[in-house]
Amino acid sequence: MADIDDNQDAGDHGGAPLAERAPSPHLAALSEKARDYARAARAENTQRAYDADWRSFASWLRRQGLAPLPPAPQTVGLYLAACMEAAPGRNPLSVASLERRLSGICWRYRQLGAPLDASDRHIATVLAGIRRTHGRPPVQKQAIFADELLAMLAVLDNDLRGLRDKAILAIGFAGGLRRSEIVGLDCGPGQTEDGTGWIEVFRPANSSAGESPETRASDASGEGGLLLTINGKTGWREVEIGRGSSPLTCPVAMLETWLRLGRISHGPVFRPVARKNGGVSPERLTDKHVARLVQKTALAAGLRGDLPEGERRLAFSGHSLRAGLASSARIEEAHVQKHLGHASPEMTRRYQRKRDRFKVNLTKASGL
Repeated sequence: MADIDDNQDAGDHGGAPLAERAPSPHLAALSEKARDYARAARAENTQRAYDADWRSFASWLRRQGLAPLPPAPQTVGLYLAACMEAAPGRNPLSVASLERRLSGICWRYRQLGAPLDASDRHIATVLAGIRRTHGRPPVQKQAIFADELLAMLAVLDNDLRGLRDKAILAIGFAGGLRRSEIVGLDCGPGQTEDGTGWIEVFRPANSSAGESPETRASDASGEGGLLLTINGKTGWREVEIGRGSSPLTCPVAMLETWLRLGRISHGPVFRPVARKNGGVSPERLTDKHVARLVQKTALAAGLRGDLPEGERRLAFSGHSLRAGLASSARIEEAHVQKHLGHASPEMTRRYQRKRDRFKVNLTKASGL
């Protein structure tokens, strides 16, 4: 009876075992879709970094005459040590970069179905020794505070490109956004494939109903504002940006001006502006524009003039806006944590460049 069942199975599959059959078009499409989802598990910047990490590791393996599979903890430990050696035209990696590189290698091995145990003693012991020998306190980017932001806004022109950049800086600061979150915004949900969030503009309760095509509804509080729905590192979150005390300093007003003059009501919010004819592109700005914009305007506004020119340029990045809000907001820490989308209060405190130090004095509390 078993023989008959086996023959029937073979006939049903055309005489070939299932594993040897060519996949159907539907399965092939699902396989491609699954690969896309796997890549989407990491932010685009993280994915690019992980790809570069693996290329570096694979190149080192080839030079040593070693195969990447199966993963060998001893080999990875040797690679970590090699990364800390100086070479002509190449400085040793920082400990933070080395840890990120190890993460990239482990991630790729998981995708290959051959997980690497980073806790293996050949890796963990070498990494612990590197941390102890080469570890340094983390170098933090300078935070940009509200008065400094106003100085940066003042150096920008009032042409279309300048109005766009003012909106980027103001929204990035008030929203405490990562640079990828700024440029990933769309005018509404589901409008683009590469969007990572969208905006809703709530008009004040006493305003007219048809102010602009991007205005969504009236706000019950009476003041109105901007609601961002963002898919960030820790998942989906909503970010509320209230209106400022003056149109000249209001992030929402700046954004509304850019959208109106740029004639943008669908698709990416922030886009390139052509230099020749001043036309607005349908494409999305890259996150590198935010970093360059922050550095350029911070230097032009004279921020941290006590530093040498080279150090000043390196002192600022897109994260300076995010750190500025975290350091400036005088509200309960839990509200700042929620606004920034941090998973823990400890991460929020890393962004707070100015805190009330020594507010809790354990020395006096102990009786000294």
